[in-house]
Amino acid sequence: MTGRLLGIIIVASAAIAGVGVWYLQVHAYYQKVDAPEVVLTSVVTGQPERIPAGNASAIDAKSSPLRYRACFTTPYSQATLAESYVTYGGAVPLNAPGWFDCFDATALGAALESGLAIALLGKAGVHDGVDRVVAVFDDGRAFSWHQLSGERRD
Repeated sequence: MTGRLLGIIIVASAAIAGVGVWYLQVHAYYQKVDAPEVVLTSVVTGQPERIPAGNASAIDAKSSPLRYRACFTTPYSQATLAESYVTYGGAVPLNAPGWFDCFDATALGAALESGLAIALLGKAGVHDGVDRVVAVFDDGRAFSWHQLSGERRD
């Protein structure tokens, strides 16, 4: 009986720890960003410039600079954006928590690879060694995330 009780305690402890780790990774640290600032780096000035963004929804976490994700729309076309703002080579969207359902990193990555979406530099150095990347589809849907600047390949 003692072995069975010990086994139950070990399994229950592992299950509780597993649920705790899952909750901390997926829910605990994320916060909604009320009014996300959408900026792109100008080709002319090299400085970030605010662009119009509608239907914006964003999340972030203080626990890591890489947890930022945003979804929004912009009235600018891809052609206008590509001429006016710095493009970002090697953009790789990072997964968002499942409950932030407007951001699908897999579909976005495929769209970037196929050319359906273009990647632009939002702002270099938002945190030490981290850039904000913005990807835009021709229909105006746009997404933003933070990426390690070491992954940037121009």
